[in-house]
Amino acid sequence: MARIAYDDEDAAAFAATRHLPMHGLTAWRAAVARHLRPQPGIRVLDLGCGTGMWARAFTDWYAADVVGVEPAAAMRRRCGHPGVLAGDAGHIPLPDADVAAAWLSTMIHHVPDLHAAARELRRVVRPGGPVLIRSVFAGRPDGLTLFAYFPEAVRVLDTYPSVAEVTAAFRSAGFATASLEQVPQLTAESLAVAADELRRDAHTLLKLIGDDEYAAGLARLREAVPTRTGPVVDTLDLLVLR
Repeated sequence: MARIAYDDEDAAAFAATRHLPMHGLTAWRAAVARHLRPQPGIRVLDLGCGTGMWARAFTDWYAADVVGVEPAAAMRRRCGHPGVLAGDAGHIPLPDADVAAAWLSTMIHHVPDLHAAARELRRVVRPGGPVLIRSVFAGRPDGLTLFAYFPEAVRVLDTYPSVAEVTAAFRSAGFATASLEQVPQLTAESLAVAADELRRDAHTLLKLIGDDEYAAGLARLREAVPTRTGPVVDTLDLLVLR
């Protein structure tokens, strides 16, 4: 069971506001390519693909054959990537050694059993292929602008898996840690745009704080808009295991 049960309203909010501008993902494109070494037609699993932003990016960037797997029916209905399959990290509906790599973006905190997920990924990813995990991990809040205005959300982040917990679980399934790096991204063209587009239903970190805490954070964010110019650039972790 994920931390939240995504319904149609959540999926709509996610599709409307969590798809990052492609021109702001240059660093992610380069970082993934360093570890994936993509060739046209490379078969990649997008596990927890949501509404399909990353599946589309990998298809466009690398001409990859991306298979999406998503547990939430509401997300699958809104997914822009064709042929997305029902499944989750503990039950990946693919044959053994079916993919060259796996991509897990901001979903590891929804996985109830990291050891089971690691075993499944060991089964479906070909030997030597990378598992690339894009996430904010417990104890590492510094890269997200969100926390400057919603500091209460750090309390939720502290319940997420840590890098040490994830690497230990994957080590038990035979994976070694290849890399941990921080990758910048353009999250919004300005703080004003970020405030206008913010939807609580699209963020686990915000859904799990109190209503009063959310209202206070939203007020802080709107108050800061006139004082801050320039784009909103966030940094997330990329953990690579092989």
